[in-house]
Amino acid sequence: MSKYQVVNPANGELVEEFPTATDDQIKDALSRSHSEFSSWRATPVEERTKALAKVAEIYSERAEELAEIIKLEMGKAVPEGKGEVALCSLIFKYFADNAQAFIEDEPLRGPKNADAFLLRKPVGSILGIMPWNFPYYQVARFAAPNLALGNTILLKHAPQCPRSAQAIEEIFHEAGVPQDAYINIYATNEQISDIILPDPRNQGVSLTGSERAGASVAAEAGKNLKKVVLELGGSDPYVVLDSEDVAKTAETLFKTRMGNTGQACNSPKRMIVMDDIYDDFVSSITEAAKATAPADPYADPEGLSPLSSVAAKDRFVEQVEDTVSEGATLLAGGQAYDGPGAYVQPVVLTDVKPGMRGYYEELFGPAVIVYKVSSDEEAVELANDTPFGLGSAVFSTDLERADRVGSQIDSGMVFLNGPEQTREFLPFGGVKRSGVGRELGPLAMDEFCNKQLYYKNR
Repeated sequence: MSKYQVVNPANGELVEEFPTATDDQIKDALSRSHSEFSSWRATPVEERTKALAKVAEIYSERAEELAEIIKLEMGKAVPEGKGEVALCSLIFKYFADNAQAFIEDEPLRGPKNADAFLLRKPVGSILGIMPWNFPYYQVARFAAPNLALGNTILLKHAPQCPRSAQAIEEIFHEAGVPQDAYINIYATNEQISDIILPDPRNQGVSLTGSERAGASVAAEAGKNLKKVVLELGGSDPYVVLDSEDVAKTAETLFKTRMGNTGQACNSPKRMIVMDDIYDDFVSSITEAAKATAPADPYADPEGLSPLSSVAAKDRFVEQVEDTVSEGATLLAGGQAYDGPGAYVQPVVLTDVKPGMRGYYEELFGPAVIVYKVSSDEEAVELANDTPFGLGSAVFSTDLERADRVGSQIDSGMVFLNGPEQTREFLPFGGVKRSGVGRELGPLAMDEFCNKQLYYKNR
């Protein structure tokens, strides 16, 4: 059974526990969500988007408070937390401003004696299962387009994020979203699989999380013929073909990797570097890792924050130790810091080979793996040698060269000459074991949508 608890990752102390929902409460929430759908879908889109615009305003107004909540829940430093809240405001405003255009009837070319259109309609009550690493942002990119479209939502957040889950629900209702159009549920995994997904009133599920969780939920959804959107793991390659300032490039990529203490699906987990600049790159990034010290997110919000939990720390250290025992070279870090909490040393690994744990598994923490290649072709082959396919980036002073390499990478997102960006207007999602479906941008409202063919004979 999932326990909804706030445990401070900086010291491991239990702060608060929330009661898990009963089966009857879950059934009641599903019934209310389903019943509200007929009313919410009939609400003019102008009113639905007005509520989303108000959500954006409230997020901005409560940024400090919201950032403090997730600092306590999962260890995110306040500046990063406020940045996440600001992104949420942009997402809600984006769909408030553009939802009407996104659901306009789309004419289809056909015979002159007929009119054919695609109509975009909501489908009903849908379930969101969200992770702990970006407690507000992950919900925003799921909820904003679906509420704008006219779907209703049941939201199961990560068990370690009950306070932020509660705050999100409060904000929606304060902004004018009906009580039953967005319902937070402290559900167990068993209640998801045994009650919600088999129920015909549920019309689909969106999950952001691990491969294991995605596979489990997708299996249950498939058994019940429900639509799924899955945003799972990533092992994003950053290919450095050349650089006018190797040390600066290394610094930029290291800072990107350390964002959210390395706990991001689209973080640059594999750095693939040309042999003529490899030594300088590795030296610079190793120096940066050794100079990075842990910091209490309460006292020093600019330093290295803890991982989200002691369990996450233990798994991360185990992955690194196993990879080193299999023959990889450890240049920095590799251990947890002494004392309470979930702090780990930033890691730099080289000589990671196929068959090693760190080669194919996602290291969800502050770990940099650097690979040396001697040609563009070898760089592409290595970049694609992964079960994941979320994001990627290519760096070169020759943009045409970067373009040639980037166009051959099998991923849902490619960025040239800059780290990956998460923006409200950029579709987010991957291929292979990174999941299915897209969130954000103009594609987001098409996922849980009845794209209905409407054909008129003249």
